[in-house]
Amino acid sequence: MKFSQKTILFALFSVLCILSLSAAERQTREEYVERYKAIAIAHMERYGIPASITMAQGILESDSGNSLLSKSSNNHFGIKCKKSWRGERVYHDDDAKGECFRAYPSVEASYEDHADFLDQSPRYDSLFVYAPDDYRSWARGLKAAGYATAPDYAVRLVKIIESMKLYLLDKENGGKIYAASKSAVANTEAWFESNTASPDEQINPNAFRVTVNAHKGYGVYRTNHTFYVVAKEGDSYKSIGKIFEISPRTLEKFNDVAKGTELHKGDIVYIERKKSHWLGNVMQHKAMRDETLYDLSQSYGIRHKSLARLNRLHTDSHIRKGEIIRLK
Repeated sequence: MKFSQKTILFALFSVLCILSLSAAERQTREEYVERYKAIAIAHMERYGIPASITMAQGILESDSGNSLLSKSSNNHFGIKCKKSWRGERVYHDDDAKGECFRAYPSVEASYEDHADFLDQSPRYDSLFVYAPDDYRSWARGLKAAGYATAPDYAVRLVKIIESMKLYLLDKENGGKIYAASKSAVANTEAWFESNTASPDEQINPNAFRVTVNAHKGYGVYRTNHTFYVVAKEGDSYKSIGKIFEISPRTLEKFNDVAKGTELHKGDIVYIERKKSHWLGNVMQHKAMRDETLYDLSQSYGIRHKSLARLNRLHTDSHIRKGEIIRLK
């Protein structure tokens, strides 16, 4: 059978339109959380399951509601039929070909069954000894109990929770706290983008410091899209790490310092990994006084080694007044 050139072009155009429409309809992780976080919080209050865990599992198991399984069956948690299941079912390739998965009339029903599944299954009983805000123990417990076969399942859940700050949902009034955090970040990013300088203009990195929130007596600031706090008298990486639920060694790595490094009052302490370069429009820094490359890396929120590589310098280099340092 022969096809005309017009027919072939029309077919190709149709396929491209379908692919474009599919991409446009893809739900982001942020949109997914906004849509279902209220259910997760309600289930935390009712069952004791951390809202952050519910959201992270939903994101991971359903690809934020974009997977074929979630779209065809409203199954957002990858729960298989098992012998006790009396509801609708679909068949989907997973660990084996054509496995039976539960199907639901709505996404809300999937969330309800997920909570019941964890609450009623004896193998998950050990999880409920953990506090609703102990998401790390819950993540490890789910993997240990056999919820998923992926060896890094717990790590992936924790990564989603921490990268999206879903742990805020586990707090009292978590929905409001999470919404306020997202709003503050959005406002900060808009401010950051509107306050940039030309490549030859001298800038003060402190002008890009924005107060985002307060947490247990610490002002939380943001520079170069990276959160940090300022150390107080008597602080250590251990004490700050305890407040923000980050291990001391991880904090030391975030701040490019050796294990056991002491903190001093006024030191900048990043509570997430710094960026590899300056994200604003400014291209360079002109030293107004003698300073170290490390000082600049902390002021601008750029990784120490990355800044050294950008300028072909050693990490222990001292910068003299008037020297130009590339930021990107």
